[in-house]
Amino acid sequence: MHNIKSFLLQLIEGLNADKIENAQKPLMDEMARKNIIKAHKNIYKFNPDYRAGRLDIALNGTGYLETFGREDKKDLIIEPKDLGGGAKGDIVIAKRFFSKNDRIKGKVVFIAQKAFLIYVGVTKTVNGKIIVQNIKTNATIEVAASQKSLKQLPSDTLLKIDSSAGVITEVLGVLSDAAVDEKISLSLYDKEEFFSAEAEDEAKSHGMSLDKSFYPNRLDLTHLPFCTIDPNDAKDFDDAIYFDEKNFTIYVAIADVGEYVYPFGFIDKEARNRGFSIYFPHKSIPMLPRTLSENICSLKPNEERLVFGFKIVLDKITLEPISEELFEGIIRSKKRYTYELADKFISGCMDEKNSVDDEILSWLLPLFQLTSKLKAKRLTHAFNFHSNEIRMNLDEAQNIISTTVEKETPSHALIEECMLLANKAAAKRIKQGIFRTHEPPSFEKIEKLLDDLPLIGINVKFNPDIPALIRDIQARACEAGLLADVDKLIIKSLKQACYTPENKGHFGLGFAAYAHFTSPIRRYSDLILHRLLKAQIRNEEKAAKFQLENIADKCEDLSMLEREADKVAWDFMDRKFARFAAQNIGKCFTCKVTELGKINIAALDDELKGARIFLTDEDVELFEKISVQIIRSDTASAKITGKIVKRLD
Repeated sequence: MHNIKSFLLQLIEGLNADKIENAQKPLMDEMARKNIIKAHKNIYKFNPDYRAGRLDIALNGTGYLETFGREDKKDLIIEPKDLGGGAKGDIVIAKRFFSKNDRIKGKVVFIAQKAFLIYVGVTKTVNGKIIVQNIKTNATIEVAASQKSLKQLPSDTLLKIDSSAGVITEVLGVLSDAAVDEKISLSLYDKEEFFSAEAEDEAKSHGMSLDKSFYPNRLDLTHLPFCTIDPNDAKDFDDAIYFDEKNFTIYVAIADVGEYVYPFGFIDKEARNRGFSIYFPHKSIPMLPRTLSENICSLKPNEERLVFGFKIVLDKITLEPISEELFEGIIRSKKRYTYELADKFISGCMDEKNSVDDEILSWLLPLFQLTSKLKAKRLTHAFNFHSNEIRMNLDEAQNIISTTVEKETPSHALIEECMLLANKAAAKRIKQGIFRTHEPPSFEKIEKLLDDLPLIGINVKFNPDIPALIRDIQARACEAGLLADVDKLIIKSLKQACYTPENKGHFGLGFAAYAHFTSPIRRYSDLILHRLLKAQIRNEEKAAKFQLENIADKCEDLSMLEREADKVAWDFMDRKFARFAAQNIGKCFTCKVTELGKINIAALDDELKGARIFLTDEDVELFEKISVQIIRSDTASAKITGKIVKRLD
C-alpha cells in the first residue's frame, strides 16, 4: 500500500467498507483489534480518542504528533516513554489522554508506516562490547546478531538493517573505504542499484535496433536533421530537437519509453518504485535498466528510434503557438552534441574538426535567436533564479578532486525553452492526470522573507503583487552583488513544486498549466503522462481510466520519491565533503554563512565549494565571509564542525 496518509485521511472522514482495498484489509483488521477504529452503518472511522499523524522528535527525545485532517491542528505532545518504538518521520496512531496536570498528551499505540524501513549502522566497541550505532541519530540499534558474530567484523563496519526486526540484511563495507559512500546513501533511503533478472531479461527482449518497416502508421521523420544536446557524461538521450525555420516550427521528439515499458511488467513495477533516476557525480542509478535506457530508448545518433513528441508552429510576431500537434513518430538523430560544443557554435567558435554539421548549424543558430526571445518574453511574468549548483569531481578511489559551479549557458537555455514548450503543450491536453504544480507562497513565508532581508541591508516594502515583489527584491539584490544568495532565500520562501492530479498552475514559471512530458527515461511521472496522452489520441477510454485510478496517490508518491532521490544525491556529496574535512582537521578555509538558527551553518567557498559546516559560533551575520577552522568531521554522519578564526568582510 503506497499512500498510507491518504488511507488514514479517508478513515478520519469516514471510509465505506465497500471501498476498502485488499491491500488495506490487514491494516484495518489490526486497527479494529486494537479498538482504534469502529464501524457504524458500514462506515469505518477512528474512535474519538485516537489521532493519526506523522511523528517528530525533538533533540531531548520528546515526541510531537503532527496530526492529519482538519481538526486538532495543534501538535500532540508524546513523552519519550510513550513513543512505543516510533521514530522521527513515522506515521503513527496515538491515543490521547490527560496527564496529571490536566494537559492533553498522547501515547503511540500503532505504527502504521515506518519513515525508514532501513537503518544504516556502524559497529563500535564500548567497554569490550560491540554495539551498532545509527549513523543518522547516533542511537544504539538493537540487532538480531550475537556478540560472537559481531566481533568477527572489522572495526567500523557499516551494516544495512531492517528497522522492523533488527535483522542485518547486508554488510555494506568499512567506513575507511570511500567507495562505500554510495551504498550508504542508497541504503539510507532504501534504494536499489541493480534490477531483478526478470526486469533485465524483459529489457533485453526488445533488442538493440529498430526496423521502421514494423511501424507503418508512425510519422516518419527520419529525413529531418534532428540532434541531441546533453551533458558531456550523458549515457542516455531522451530528447531531440529540430527547427524548421521556414515554417517557424519546432519539433521536440522524446524517447517513446511507453512502447517498451508495459503496465505491470517487471520493468514497470521497478520503475514505479524508483520513480526517478538518481545522479551521483561519478555514475547514475537509472530508473530503467541500462539495456533499455542507454540503448533502444536512447536517441543515439544515426540510429532509428521511436519517439513521442510535439510539432509546434509559432506565430512569427507574437511567438505564441498556432498549433501543437502531438505525434508518434520515428527519427534518426543526425548528431550528438554536448552543451560545451553547442555553446561554441552559438558563440561563433567553430574551429573543432569534424564537429560542425552545416545542415544542423543552419537551423540551430536561428533556433537560439528564437528561444532567446521566448525566454525574454517568459521572464516578463516568471522568475529567473540564479542558483550556483555545485558539480563534484572524484578520483578513482571516489575521493574529491575538485568542485565546479554550474551555471546556465546559452545551449542550456535553448534546450530548456524547447522542453518548456512541449511540457506546456502536454498540460493543455489533459483535464485530470499528472500536472507539475508550483503554488504561490504563503503570506507568512513572504513576511518572514521581508523580515530577513534587512539583516543583509535590503529593505523592501510588502507588495500584494507577489511576482512584482520578488522581481523588486531581485533587482535590489543584484545592486548589492548578492543575487545568487538572495535567490536562495526567495526559493526557501516558496512552496516546493510537486505532482498533482488537478491543474493548479506553476507560479515559478508563470504558466497557467504545466506538466512533465520530456524525460520518461528518468522520471516515472512523464511515463504516466505519455500513457494518458496515447490513450487520448488513440481513443482508448479504458486505458485512460486505468491510468487515472488512484492518480492522487500516485502523484503524492512521486512527489515523495522525487524528494528522496534528491536527498540521496545530497547525502552522497555530504559524505565526500566530510571525508575531505577529516583529512584537513585544524586547517582553515574561506566560507560564507548561509543559514542562521540554533546552529549556524556556513558553506565552503574556497578552492573547494559547497560543503556545509556547522559552526560553534553564535555571533554571525547572514552571507558574512569568514575563515573557518575545521575542528571535527564525522564521516559516519557526514557532519563537519568548524569555528570562526577570522572575519573576512
